[in-house]
Amino acid sequence: MMNHFMVLAVLLPLRTCYTTYSEQESTVYPVTHLNVSKDLALQRLLVEWDVGKSAHDAELAMSFEIQVRRTDETTTVWTEFHNVTLDKSGKSLHWIWDSDLPLECMPHSVRIRSKAEASKIWSQWSLWETVLGLDTSNTSGPQIFPNEKIVEEGSDITLCCIGRKGQIIKKFFLGAALHVFNHINRQVGLLTVKDVAHQKVPQITVYCQESCNEEQCYDHTVLFVGKPPDRPNDFSCQTQDMRTVTCTWSQGGDTYLYGRHSPKYTLSEEFSRKTIPCTVSCSEQCSCSWDIGQQRLCNITVTVENPLGKKTAMDVFDVTHRIYPAAPFQLWEECTDTEITLYWKHPNKGIELFCQTEVLQPDGKVELHNSSDRHLHYASITLGGLQPYTEYTARVHCGAAKHFWRWSEWSEARTIRTKEATPSGKLDIWKEITPVLGGRNVTLFWKQAPSFRANGRSISYEVTWEKVEDGSKPESISFSSVCNSTRISIDNHSYRISIMAKNNVNYSLPSVLIIPRATGNSRSICTEELKEEQVNGTDDGIFISWEPRHIYDGYIIDWCNFPMLQPCDLQWKRFGPNISSALINSAAFVPGVRYNFHIYGSVANIASLLEKKTGYLRELPPLLDPVVEKVELTFNAVTLSWDSYCTNESQSGFVRGYHVYVSPVQEDCSLKGSEKHVLPDDSVLCKYTIENPEEKRYTVKHLLSNTKYKLVVKAYTGGGETPIVNFIYIDTPLNSNMLYLLVLLVIVPALVATICRWKIKWVKECCCPLIPSPNKSKVLSFKEFKISSEKVLKISDCIPDMLAVDSKAEAQKLHPWSQLSSMPTEDKIDSQNSSWIYPKENEERDITPTPTPQTHTWFENFAYSSHLAVESDRYQTPETIEASKPELSIVLYQPHYYFDIFNQNAASTLKETAGRKTGLRYVSQTDVHCLGRRL
Repeated sequence: MMNHFMVLAVLLPLRTCYTTYSEQESTVYPVTHLNVSKDLALQRLLVEWDVGKSAHDAELAMSFEIQVRRTDETTTVWTEFHNVTLDKSGKSLHWIWDSDLPLECMPHSVRIRSKAEASKIWSQWSLWETVLGLDTSNTSGPQIFPNEKIVEEGSDITLCCIGRKGQIIKKFFLGAALHVFNHINRQVGLLTVKDVAHQKVPQITVYCQESCNEEQCYDHTVLFVGKPPDRPNDFSCQTQDMRTVTCTWSQGGDTYLYGRHSPKYTLSEEFSRKTIPCTVSCSEQCSCSWDIGQQRLCNITVTVENPLGKKTAMDVFDVTHRIYPAAPFQLWEECTDTEITLYWKHPNKGIELFCQTEVLQPDGKVELHNSSDRHLHYASITLGGLQPYTEYTARVHCGAAKHFWRWSEWSEARTIRTKEATPSGKLDIWKEITPVLGGRNVTLFWKQAPSFRANGRSISYEVTWEKVEDGSKPESISFSSVCNSTRISIDNHSYRISIMAKNNVNYSLPSVLIIPRATGNSRSICTEELKEEQVNGTDDGIFISWEPRHIYDGYIIDWCNFPMLQPCDLQWKRFGPNISSALINSAAFVPGVRYNFHIYGSVANIASLLEKKTGYLRELPPLLDPVVEKVELTFNAVTLSWDSYCTNESQSGFVRGYHVYVSPVQEDCSLKGSEKHVLPDDSVLCKYTIENPEEKRYTVKHLLSNTKYKLVVKAYTGGGETPIVNFIYIDTPLNSNMLYLLVLLVIVPALVATICRWKIKWVKECCCPLIPSPNKSKVLSFKEFKISSEKVLKISDCIPDMLAVDSKAEAQKLHPWSQLSSMPTEDKIDSQNSSWIYPKENEERDITPTPTPQTHTWFENFAYSSHLAVESDRYQTPETIEASKPELSIVLYQPHYYFDIFNQNAASTLKETAGRKTGLRYVSQTDVHCLGRRL
């Protein structure tokens, strides 16, 4: 029983909870008393509703879905879920909606439904509650909303233009912004502007027009584009007397809103919960001051606000830690030649201050001196270590000695001059000696050295000179402060010269110069004995170096700032004994001017010339080109002379040499000893270089005769040379040797050829008789056979026109003829003292006698030989020829039976005959007038 009771006791509360939960899920709490109003200034819908007392009593957590619709639009423009927990007070619920479209443009409707958060069942929607737009029934023209709207830069805005009843919106636009214009209905137009930008003008004008053209058909309004204010920067507060507090801050960037829309500042104090009654003024900074009375701890808030937003800044401080003293005033001083005591007053009574004095030195340096101010009426500081009769400028500012916050403003600056004192240091003096008849003129120069100080209001100079050898009375002369040189005349003795500066207090220490006795060598003579050395200039000056000598206690360099003028403005500079180089610079140095430097060694106030230097700050090209005074021409060379060209200090640089330019015949510039030089116009010249400036004559060789050339001579320095403009034009003469050679090689051979052509036959017969070539003989075209590898002609292949035999005796020696012949003895031909012609058989004979004897040529080689020429008998008759035997002719011209008829030791056999190669002879018939055909 007990267990069952316990189970029942547990289940009963669970069931109760379950039942309650189910009831909440199933219960619906509809919205009642829905009320919608509008705030036209803020373009807001104010929605108020209730859900009944039972929901409040249950303190339910409710969810509400709210929808907004514009009457002329079919879709919902806004949906939002609003959650709230009800209380038993029974108060109505509220919701606010900001519209992007002015509420005047058209009616807006709102409806709501609800449910308990624990439930899934929504109530029925409430009826649409509508707020109407602007009623235009009584308006006199179209209207634009919003009117004079302030728009944040970069935002979007929608405007509407509502026309009168019966009118249509025709145009709706603004001037300088992108926009979208559309119609909601025929009477309402909408204009949407995206990303509104600030224009140069303070406002943007919007225009609207109905479909008519009368004046009442138009309307316009303006938009102000701006930005919310920036947070006040550097906001801080301070006090000068612990009663009046002043707060300052930077106002930030421009909001582009002015007049009644400009930012407004207000200050409030948190501890007293009061608004601070001060007037804000802004120029470079904004500030506001008010009386805090006895309050020491403050929490100040500054708020800046304009129609687009507001920002705040805060400062919490203790007034005793924010003391910003007022500037000291009424400064005065007491001084000596080396000290100044400065006094001042300040208005901050009862506040211990720490002050700082700023002293401006004559050289521009600034020194700060600190001091404490505990005096009730004034403060002071003593400044020591100052220069006599020198102006100093001083000013003072102070800060709180305890809890230092910041310095006060500077007091007015006060300029103070210390009192006079004796001149300190010595003058720097120098001299220039010019020999004259019976003595010397000494020009003395002096200047204030860096260590010299006049220490007085007015200063003068006193020059004294006396002989060193005897005790003669010194001579002296005084000069005002504007003088820095004088000339005195002395004889050839040694002199001591001194110069002192004097002010109203006393003289300075003397500067002494010893002029040695004249020995016959003046400065000008001595300088000629020393060779000038060339030195180089830089962008900063001219560098000078010298060989140090241990006997001197210092060195002096002098030069003229204007070498071409008189006086030349002599300058000098002193150097210590351990220095052997210096960079000499001057504002008077200009490029292209030669400056001469003399280096002296000084010991016991006596200066001796050691070295001479000359140089330019920067060399320039020569001012003038050499003038060619003489031109000497040959057929292959030209010699140029420019003897009068100067290379001295009148030039704008050291003349290093010369360039001779010659126009080439060919672009490659092949003249020996030259190099190719291309001008700016791409033309080519041949360049010859003369590296000795004293060489003023040059010969250009290897030219072509009878050719035009152009030449120019240019001097060059370390700064280069001037552009090539003017040329000398020459024509090389004709080469006479070439003319003679031309005559020999052309004219003479031509003359000889003419004469030879005129007498060509005679010359040919005398000098070059025709010699036949065996290779061209017709006999070589016949058939051939060999005997012992030698070519021989068969008698049958070569039948001559005629054969000439010298004598009968020779013919009888030919034994083969007699053996082979069948002629009778009585028929033998008597050939003594005559020559016989054996005509060829079967040839047609010409009975006309031969008019003249013909010459026959004979020749001989290893195969055959020709013999002498014979004459034919012009009186031989055809009968004689006919009586001859043809067999004899045949036998006679067979080569293997042909023996040397002039060799008495000839062999008698055919075998012997064939073995003798060198004994064979052949008779050639050339140009023989025969009675038959010619071979």
